[in-house]
Amino acid sequence: MSQHFLLSPAAKSLKLASVLRMSDDEARAVFRKIRWADTDGEPVCPKCGCVEAYEITTRKIFKCKGCLAQFSLTAGTIFASRKMEVRNILAAIAIFVNGAKGYGALQLSRDLGCDYKTAFVLCHKMREAIGLASDKSILEGTVELDGAYFGGYVKPANKKTDRKDRRLAEQQTGKRQVVIAMRERAGRTRAFVVKAERDGVALATANITPNSTVHADEAAHWDVLSARFDIKRINHGVAYSLDGACTNSAESFFSRLRRAETGIHHHIAGPYLNAYASEMAWREDFRRTSNGAQFAMIADAAMAAPVSKAWRGYWQRKRV
Repeated sequence: MSQHFLLSPAAKSLKLASVLRMSDDEARAVFRKIRWADTDGEPVCPKCGCVEAYEITTRKIFKCKGCLAQFSLTAGTIFASRKMEVRNILAAIAIFVNGAKGYGALQLSRDLGCDYKTAFVLCHKMREAIGLASDKSILEGTVELDGAYFGGYVKPANKKTDRKDRRLAEQQTGKRQVVIAMRERAGRTRAFVVKAERDGVALATANITPNSTVHADEAAHWDVLSARFDIKRINHGVAYSLDGACTNSAESFFSRLRRAETGIHHHIAGPYLNAYASEMAWREDFRRTSNGAQFAMIADAAMAAPVSKAWRGYWQRKRV
């Protein structure tokens, strides 16, 4: 039997211990080379773009010679206004990528010895950076399409006589959402959060090229796609794969998202569902990429991402 990728040496190109053993100066040097890769770590003013800047070592900030603006190592990035040490931010990224099924904010707060709120915002900033850096171009080739429901759980009453039919709309909370997954065979995964699975028809029309082959299940709302795509259907009541038609790749993504919900986060619905779906799409697409390469991808994405409007001053309600 072949060895699983995560068990192979190729999956482990970064050691967390090597990050935690860095001194403050070493961590800042690594962060500088990630932030300003084009200038080999030499600071570039985020305000005017001037490459002439010098460091004020007593305050660990930089000053631009052009516009005289002062800026920190993380100014203008998604990690702006941080108080956490640079080494801990690098460690947080390394820990985050090592969680194959996701990583919880509570566990990260215990690992780093920081407040839960700090870890919560840090994780969501990384998810936002992943979402901004993801390839949003139109899918093509053979694309699998499916939807899955999340959230809106209604706990049944204790006594059987008091229980309601939770399938009825009037007995539901109205908080249930659907994640629509579109996944190229041996390619990219795109995830969208909508109210009902039938809303995925318009999304498929807008995000899949007309000459593609689309695989979908037996749900009636997918019928209209046959006018635009070469479509293959699979009835899951009969088989999961039949005559070359299946949605197993999309189901693999949902399996990863379900495992993250059940075993790691326990609650991923609501306003944050889209962030978790984007993260799991990224993890699914790069599941055979080493942790060192994943670390570099998230670090680069975070440095390219602007100051977060959703997470800047989140707990203080200072959103911009």
